[in-house]
Amino acid sequence: MPSERILNSLTFTQLYPNAMQPNHGVFVENRLRHLVGHGGIRAGVLAPVPWFPFTSERFGRYGELAKVPLRENRFGIAIDHPRYPMLPKIGMALQPWLLYRAMVPHLRRMIALDRRPDLIDAHYVYPDGVAAALLARRFGLPLAITARGTDLNLIPQHPLARRWIRFAIREASGLVGVCEALARRFVELGADPAKVRALRNGVDLDLFRPTDRDAARRELGVSGPVLLLVGQLIERKGAHLAIDALSDLPEHTLLLAGDGPERHALGERARKGGVAPRVRFLGAVPHAELPGLYTAADALLLPSSREGWANVLLESMACGTPVIATDIWGTPEVVTCPEAGVLMRERAAGAIVEAWHRLETVRRPRAATRAHAEGFGWEPTSRGQIELFNEIVRGNGRGVHVERAGEGRR
Repeated sequence: MPSERILNSLTFTQLYPNAMQPNHGVFVENRLRHLVGHGGIRAGVLAPVPWFPFTSERFGRYGELAKVPLRENRFGIAIDHPRYPMLPKIGMALQPWLLYRAMVPHLRRMIALDRRPDLIDAHYVYPDGVAAALLARRFGLPLAITARGTDLNLIPQHPLARRWIRFAIREASGLVGVCEALARRFVELGADPAKVRALRNGVDLDLFRPTDRDAARRELGVSGPVLLLVGQLIERKGAHLAIDALSDLPEHTLLLAGDGPERHALGERARKGGVAPRVRFLGAVPHAELPGLYTAADALLLPSSREGWANVLLESMACGTPVIATDIWGTPEVVTCPEAGVLMRERAAGAIVEAWHRLETVRRPRAATRAHAEGFGWEPTSRGQIELFNEIVRGNGRGVHVERAGEGRR
């Protein structure tokens, strides 16, 4: 059902692309783009980044973040990147409060300029959702928080973070999990089930579609069976297991699309395992170039230890390529049939090998894998978001504002 009026939403998250990190949080941007395209929503984005005084490359990630513009526009959506203080390694417990305090003046200016949002749409529960809950309370705004994975399946194990998260859950008017497993986790942490719903991520079926497979393989210079892993090179994603599996898959090539702190160690692992010539490190690949990789591969690997709803699964399937993945969180909600791929019996290199052979026995035509992905377009998710936003804005109709423009200055 279309919205009764245009709602002004403010997406609040650190997980959003910027000029220096075009792939960072692209899944949040994709969700918002489809929401705006659906109609009924006028969106702005508040995507803070840590403050750092130097832009030199020798400072690595922090030097890169210092170059992020204060304001930019992507796909017709205005994005603000205000700075906030972050204390590396020791500031996890303080981060929600530091983030909140730094955003108060920014939101106050928005309201003074008659840009008061109808609601805050926060992504990632900790620290972003907690800071958003503090802002929502201060300015009397309704709040929706979307959980995406580690923010609910790992971070609540820390006692102080868990208390912050429970506060945010109480303050929020609506809670969204990108899979049923995360929606259930909200309830386990004390959420009122009436506030919780699962709105899974969709896939861009126009961008991710089968292309000329032979041409894609020629461009990459690959032949024989090709395995692909797309994601950060961190332990959680399991690239080390994929490399180890090559010892028992002697004809296979492994493509690793992504970068991260494990890059050097993974190269050494491949060398010591005698499989280095069959491992290709592609670095960070722009989102728009991924369809060629998916098309060229025989299977996408996702041997992760934790995931919420992994977008790479549907992206690969939409290109006609089945997946091999660990049986965790939202993954079994995607890999539901042979057309989609197979789930590993455990998170181990040997399980990848076993899953490959099982995939070969149940493999379906690539068109069938694409057809499975076509059931996961963005329309139902965008419609569900608009229904949720209208519901919580109507529920906040009493219009109580804790702080108005010009108030609360200290």
